[in-house]
Amino acid sequence: MAGTTRRVALVLELNWAYKRHASVYAGTQQYFDEQGWESVIDEYALASLPPRRRTASPYDGVIARATKSLALRCEKLQVPLVNVWSSSPLRDELPSVYPDYQASGRLRAEHLLARGLRNFAVLGTRRDSADYLELHSFAETIRAKGYACEVAWMSRLFSDSLPQWRTFNQIITAWMDQWELPIGTFVGADSVGRIVVQKCKERGWRVPEDVAMIAGRNEETLCESPSPSITSMEMGYERVGYEAARHLHRLMNGEQLPRNTVYIPPQGLVVRESTDFHITEDDLIAAALSFIASNSHRRIGQDDVARALSVETRTLQNRFRKILNQPIAATIRRVRLERAKRELVQSNRSLKNIARDTGFGSAMRMYDLFKRELGMTPTQFRKQRRL
Repeated sequence: MAGTTRRVALVLELNWAYKRHASVYAGTQQYFDEQGWESVIDEYALASLPPRRRTASPYDGVIARATKSLALRCEKLQVPLVNVWSSSPLRDELPSVYPDYQASGRLRAEHLLARGLRNFAVLGTRRDSADYLELHSFAETIRAKGYACEVAWMSRLFSDSLPQWRTFNQIITAWMDQWELPIGTFVGADSVGRIVVQKCKERGWRVPEDVAMIAGRNEETLCESPSPSITSMEMGYERVGYEAARHLHRLMNGEQLPRNTVYIPPQGLVVRESTDFHITEDDLIAAALSFIASNSHRRIGQDDVARALSVETRTLQNRFRKILNQPIAATIRRVRLERAKRELVQSNRSLKNIARDTGFGSAMRMYDLFKRELGMTPTQFRKQRRL
């Protein structure tokens, strides 16, 4: 049921055509439509808000990439403000909604670790809090497994001038000179990921066989072409916008918030060519993994994998336990689970159809695996990762 009509200012820097701007805006619009509110894109809301409380405010609330001056003006006027900018100078003081960048960094690391990689490197921007939190979480997850991680930092303004561009290229060159192949890499920005792929080609390194890469936050145009397409993280920025609007609603109603900051879990990895493989020096295991990846949508079992490779099931099973420390069936389940998770988040298809097309055979089998592995049902997983 729609509530009282309210007028909300949006200060989201929409001139920057990134998901963290445009998709947050889209999420706010969904909530506003549900409530029957009016939203106003006002990048200079600070100038629109009166300097003193004696003058009526044109807005009932503000959702913003909040600067200190805007936050102070809203506080003075007692206009509720929700911040969605993780690098805000007041990020820990304002009611805020952010993506869970630490969870994102951990998921990226776990994905590369699952590929059998043992060498890792990251590149990002220290002054961007999102980059910093993700890269720190990534490196900590890698190091907790006993592996080293080569870290390099670049300027956020790396292409603003020729000297900065040259420095940026020197940083990447020095970073790549330290690598031991094969290696798993995480690059903070989608555009920089493309530059690193280009430099790998210049060195004669193959992606993903020599260099597996996860980059950025799923800006599709940069991630999907040219080949190789790049694995990336879908952060769920629309849900950030939606939750920010709901957070603001409670503030405008005079409620006490149970949490000043809300962290939205990422929707999940969008796996593409740059990580679609598994590192192993065992040719038989490599062939088995390739068969499983290509056929996980079918109801295959360990005997089917062995038959496809013309080898005894027991022989292949022993090899899996020795090389990967897990049985064939566990590998098939993991691949199916990842495929089902992507389908749940990225489509509106029914659980029955997703279960059929990801090799589970029935929705109940998929339900049982989600409960056992993730502690939640497929429906709960879908709701958690989407609006």
